Amino acid sequence: MQRYFLTEPYEAKAQYRITGENYHHIVRVMRMEPQQQVFLAFSDRLAIIAEITDITEEAVYLKEISKEQAEKELPINVTIACGYPKGDKLEWVVQKGTELGSHKFIGFPAKTSVVKWDHKKLAKKTERLKKIAIEAAEQSHRQFAPDVVLLEQEQALIDVFSSYDKVLIAYEESAKIGERSLFATALSELAQGESLLIIFGPEGGFAPAEIAEFQNHGGIICGLGPRILRTETAPLYALSAISYQFELV
Repeated sequence: MQRYFLTEPYEAKAQYRITGENYHHIVRVMRMEPQQQVFLAFSDRLAIIAEITDITEEAVYLKEISKEQAEKELPINVTIACGYPKGDKLEWVVQKGTELGSHKFIGFPAKTSVVKWDHKKLAKKTERLKKIAIEAAEQSHRQFAPDVVLLEQEQALIDVFSSYDKVLIAYEESAKIGERSLFATALSELAQGESLLIIFGPEGGFAPAEIAEFQNHGGIICGLGPRILRTETAPLYALSAISYQFELV
């Protein structure tokens, strides 16, 4: 059954009105008709099964049939922050990270980032990445489509540290010296509903000055096992480990 994400929170209504891109997809792409059913996922993570009652030139109208019962979201809110990598690696992280349950993605210019995006390019890139996140959320039957924020300065990332319950920095030097416990310890200390920010470097890793600044603002450096992971692999490893910790154990 097709899933559509709405920007407003759930409110019980006699009918729901769908316009814009979702309308186009329902009518022009899927060619749906009245009596067919879809999922409507609201911004507060509640999703319902809704039946199409009418289709006009401007809107699709639906009525609620039932609420989706299965919980699809990670018990903690995980934000993945990536120093801008080369090529389409950030698109890969957003797509696969959404499938694995990430709550939000932040891109930032790390000191070793080769990529340099101006304000105009960041706006276009943000739009594309948000679309990728929505499509991945639909495919994986998420109840929430992650937000994507691309920053112009690294300091803007540091400024949000205080809004998270824990901030971790995946640091390859920690992996090289065999540090293996801090990531697991941090996860064990998080309770349902709390928030975690995990920061990953670009291809060149983090500069020592960056690590010092992160630590000065409460960040905790940690390794992700004994192997050195690529910049696009490490976030997916971390999300998989979090899923195991909170959903499978």
